[in-house]
Amino acid sequence: MAPAPSLPNAYHRPTSSRGRGARGGSLVLYVFGPVFSRRLGVSLGVNNVPYKLCTYSCVYCQLGHTLRFTLERRRLSEPERILAEVAERLEKAGNVDYVTFVPDGEPLLDTALGDAVRLLRRELGVRVAVLTNGSLLWLPDARESILEADYVSVKVDAGDEETWRRVDRPHPGLGYTRVMEGLRVFAHDYTGVLATETMLVSGLNDDRRALEAVAEAVAGLGPRVAYVAAPVRPPAEPWARPPPPERLQAALEALRSRGVRAEPLAAPEPPPPPMGVDPVAYVAETIKVHPLRISYLERIAAAHGTTLQELLKAVQERLPGAKLVEFMGNKFLAYRPEPRKRNQH
Repeated sequence: MAPAPSLPNAYHRPTSSRGRGARGGSLVLYVFGPVFSRRLGVSLGVNNVPYKLCTYSCVYCQLGHTLRFTLERRRLSEPERILAEVAERLEKAGNVDYVTFVPDGEPLLDTALGDAVRLLRRELGVRVAVLTNGSLLWLPDARESILEADYVSVKVDAGDEETWRRVDRPHPGLGYTRVMEGLRVFAHDYTGVLATETMLVSGLNDDRRALEAVAEAVAGLGPRVAYVAAPVRPPAEPWARPPPPERLQAALEALRSRGVRAEPLAAPEPPPPPMGVDPVAYVAETIKVHPLRISYLERIAAAHGTTLQELLKAVQERLPGAKLVEFMGNKFLAYRPEPRKRNQH
């Protein structure tokens, strides 16, 4: 396996784009939402990894291209700070269905993840979910870090190496066989709710052969549920488009024929109200994880007695890199920061 590139010390979590907490004006570094999740109901998000630090550079990623490509796991978050921020947000938002680790990159790159999961469950009694691409689960310490999570979702976009490399564009140190073996070992050991997600991209992994192969790979994991999705928000590559509906249906049928409970995940989720938080902070926090439709932002602006233009200006002032983008005839506000050189110490 090729050596993993080192992660410069300058790769730290930026703090200027987050909102301010209610107590003492402390910066909110990790928590966003609550938001409505298509899978998990009302979810309070935890963003424990710096922007676009990942093991994949998927063609369909709604966060854009991977800026920091690595396999090196290191401590990237502060579990005690995550606990404090979650507790404070829950005081304002009330009960949620899950606290979900769904960061700007791959959550398993953070060696503090396991401590954060255990701390949240023990101190707050909340259900914890982790959404991961699963590419590091061949590492025993990565598997162990999320065994206590209540819900884990892993990515399975292909049933063979060639298709996997076209769709997920993994770090060169990864191999399909090793990744899938790690997923199988985790699935065997894990006692919580295991879900898979398969993203279909037109012309890449939606032909009959590809659908049968990925269905076989998913069935081998025995998930509680397998979701089939298609791009609904602006992807990293503008040519990454959803397949026709009959291809999505064929994918579901291929899974169900193997005894897998399969559900579609292709429709955009209904947006929630900001739930008592500052609308500018809410929008800035949320687009760091997924783009928001302009039609939704218009409703937020109207509900708070302002205009869309004023809301957009305030968000862009708070979060440089917030940009208007278009995808399949719909306009979105997305986070697309310009790549920049970083000092290395």
